[in-house]
Amino acid sequence: MSAEVLSLYDEALRAAEQRRGAELILRDALGGERVIDAAAWYRDRLPGDRGLLDRCSGPTLDVGCGPGRLTVAVANRGYASLGVDISGTAVSIARRRGAAVLRRSVFQPIPGTGRWRHILLADGNIGIGGDPSALLRRCRNLMSPAGRVHVELSPPGLRSWAGRATVRGAGDSPAAPFRWAEVAADDLATFSGPAALHPVDTWEEAGRWFASLARM
Repeated sequence: MSAEVLSLYDEALRAAEQRRGAELILRDALGGERVIDAAAWYRDRLPGDRGLLDRCSGPTLDVGCGPGRLTVAVANRGYASLGVDISGTAVSIARRRGAAVLRRSVFQPIPGTGRWRHILLADGNIGIGGDPSALLRRCRNLMSPAGRVHVELSPPGLRSWAGRATVRGAGDSPAAPFRWAEVAADDLATFSGPAALHPVDTWEEAGRWFASLARM
């Protein structure tokens, strides 16, 4: 992720922590635009989190953990949890909230490789790196043989995409390019198959769509 995009992300997180406006505008590879409210990531719980958390019954790696909402929630249920994020601001906020977090990319060395029982790709993080199959392959390598990757998806019927996107803050700030992706629920097998993973559970809660993936 470029320094420009990381700076926008950091500023949105600082604004969320200070209860200020924290909106980002994402323009996807298909030309569509939507507003992302970074303040949502800072909340203690979002509608739809419950089903995701109920499926985390052991050591859990939260990829792209942001301010640590889910990392903290898993720990509060009595399970080991670790968040990873490339943003120093996200890591600092998450640690202040009591989360165990490392500042690094999921593609860098991760403690417990091959032993994680659950891996979370929530809040759109299936898009990290702009190549969902590569990200899922990496998650497969990180999880235990009986592990699960729990993925949040776009609603079925929407177009999946991967490639160049841009993000900007509210107002007239310049847009910064980066690689991202979105995967619709009914397209998941297209991306999970090349990673030798397959869906074993799918569900919808509070307008959010999810799937759990296991090794083939």
